[in-house]
Amino acid sequence: MNTIFTKGKDFKHDWYVIDASGKTLGRVAAKAASILRGKHKPTYTPNEDCGDVVVIVNADKIQVSGNKGEDKLYRHYTGYVGGLRSYSFNDLIAKHPTDPLRRTIWGMLPHNRLGRKIIGYLKVYAGSEHPHVAQNPKPLEV
Repeated sequence: MNTIFTKGKDFKHDWYVIDASGKTLGRVAAKAASILRGKHKPTYTPNEDCGDVVVIVNADKIQVSGNKGEDKLYRHYTGYVGGLRSYSFNDLIAKHPTDPLRRTIWGMLPHNRLGRKIIGYLKVYAGSEHPHVAQNPKPLEV
């Protein structure tokens, strides 16, 4: 019995849309990262780009539980001495509504050239409208 290895050109990328309004940040991110990697397919290969495209709408209405709105910090180092900047979840979602979701999903992907390619298949929008209607994305429930 031989193991079948599929190549990158053999994969077909489907489109999925996730409505994040009222959903928990980690649950939406975990589901989206799994779809982006392609772990839901029987032809999943860890070292290949076999995932699908994920469109997330209503990212500004995502929720976190407990006191994480004030306690959860996102840090960014500018590269200069004393340049560590920290933002709470509430501050970041007010200024950049798509950033917490994108950062959380990026943390669940591999940090190499494959992960950098896969993160390009993630489309996050703050409102309920998205420009990918022509691709007929399938709704995905979280």
